[in-house]
Amino acid sequence: MEQTNHRSTGRRLLLGILALGVTLGTAADARAQGFISPLISPLIGMDFGGDAQCPGLTGCQDKKINASVSFGAMGNVLGFEEEVAYAPNFFGNAAGLSSSVLTLMSNVMLVPKIGPVRPYVEGRIGLIKTHVDLTTTSVFTTSNNGLGWDVGGGVIGFIGDHVGLRGDLRYFHAFQDLTILGFTLSNSKLNYGRASAGVMLKF
Repeated sequence: MEQTNHRSTGRRLLLGILALGVTLGTAADARAQGFISPLISPLIGMDFGGDAQCPGLTGCQDKKINASVSFGAMGNVLGFEEEVAYAPNFFGNAAGLSSSVLTLMSNVMLVPKIGPVRPYVEGRIGLIKTHVDLTTTSVFTTSNNGLGWDVGGGVIGFIGDHVGLRGDLRYFHAFQDLTILGFTLSNSKLNYGRASAGVMLKF
């Protein structure tokens, strides 16, 4: 029953995001005749807060790198983005322990054009996959595949017509409880923040 409720919540959130995109897109088309620009954006960042090993962006000795790449399109007001991100050693370093978090998210961006600078906010829903291997005395493997959402924003500053620099801050949250090495942690849904920076190429 709980899993059904999570799925229902996920569907409602997705429909809400899509409805927001359609509403804003209709209004934007009425005001501007901007073209849609295909884009690609690789990012490197660090995870913090929640279940990440760093409690905050500063003062952390055990920073974990998160790498991502996104593909999408962007108009004068709205954009759409598909992002794949991978965080190795998410649950820490230990002998015989290997862990990772993989996310695949689809999002709608509100990204107004203010000269060469484009601030943006976005929300999305998609797949969050965690994987843990423990091989000290015996082999345990746990994989979680489930829906999750994220919300965040940032700013893009373009240098010329096709190359920009991007800073991004967002928060991830899973719908399902987290399972580690065969044990479901009740009321413990994976959540963490991510700060990242990179380039954006617009074609």
